[in-house]
Amino acid sequence: MTESSTAVADPLHGQPHEIVERDGIRYTLLGTAHVSRASVDAVRAAIASGDYDSVAVELDAGRLQSLTDPDTLSRLDLVKVIREGKTHLFAANLALAAYQRRLAEQLGVEPGEELKASALDAQARGLPVHLIDREVGLTFKRALQSLGWWQRTKVGAGILASMFGDEEVGDDEIEKLKQGDMMEASFGEFAAESPQLYQTIIAERDQYMAAALRQVALRKPASASPYRVLAVVGAGHLPGLTRHLREDLADPAELRSALEVVKPKSRVPWMELVIGVFLVGGFAWGFWQGGVDVGSDLLLQWVLATGVLGAIGCAIAGGHPLSILAAFISSPLTPLHPALASGTVSAFVEATLRKPTYADFMALRDDVQTLRGWWKNRVARVLLNFFLTSLGTAIGVWTGGLRMLGKLVG
Repeated sequence: MTESSTAVADPLHGQPHEIVERDGIRYTLLGTAHVSRASVDAVRAAIASGDYDSVAVELDAGRLQSLTDPDTLSRLDLVKVIREGKTHLFAANLALAAYQRRLAEQLGVEPGEELKASALDAQARGLPVHLIDREVGLTFKRALQSLGWWQRTKVGAGILASMFGDEEVGDDEIEKLKQGDMMEASFGEFAAESPQLYQTIIAERDQYMAAALRQVALRKPASASPYRVLAVVGAGHLPGLTRHLREDLADPAELRSALEVVKPKSRVPWMELVIGVFLVGGFAWGFWQGGVDVGSDLLLQWVLATGVLGAIGCAIAGGHPLSILAAFISSPLTPLHPALASGTVSAFVEATLRKPTYADFMALRDDVQTLRGWWKNRVARVLLNFFLTSLGTAIGVWTGGLRMLGKLVG
């Protein structure tokens, strides 16, 4: 038999894959490249062969909906996102979407098209579809919790840079996508410098997806032996996923639950307490030692340093006059409680007064590719409002705090 006829007979010929048999299930793990037409063709050919009883895909429900329903973003309630404190997560997803758009324009292939084809082709043939990946929000939260404040700052700066950038994706990043994982490529620079980030984004998900695959055994028909599962995952996950699928013995449900845990914030807001004590103590000292004049001067300097700089950040973002006023009022209170954060307050007011339209959401991915588009698009402008107001307030807090400290020790 010639090589070409072998490829026709075996849709996985020449494609990276592994076969693991366990608990009455024959798992065929197909490693794909998220920007390869050959991977799309291989997936479709494998499902069309009729050799599998179900298909597992490296997706969560949210990512599948984003891939299959282009209008998902337009139904988002941005005010709710801000109110629930998910602005950072929304920005991260937007950065990932912008990155994927640049790849699609550059390579002519939608990133993750083979994952989308896996789910849709399996559904069309009546095969059960198992979504085995961890929800992106959980992965992002656990990744940030594993980092120190400086590394989190670098990741945040990288997210902002990728949201503004419109340059071509480099050859080295494309190679990572051919051999690895979308999230690894997106945060590859930071993963290379941080073992903790790599552990959360790649290694943990290998273990999570292996546990999800093992749970398929609980749902397979009793008469099916062996039950044949095709698992479509990024090629970078193939070694770790294969090892965990063969070797892990812990209860898969308990293992997945453990890998979904996000550490709760400390019940004692130590940072807010320290800053609050410093501020209240500083104002009290000013009134006690210097009388009304000194105390009032300290209070006025603090309000102006934080309020003015927070308002300037909001104004630079093109905020509504009432959003600017909200930034000015909330900025002096920001260090005292997270619920009073000026960026959140001003962005909430902005999104309420200038509620983004359906057209804004639909044009978002294109608008964020240009600097002008950020100010034109209402969704993007709310994000700018959040980040620039927060930045202005942070500078004001440092400035006001240093001035107060100078007065106290002077």
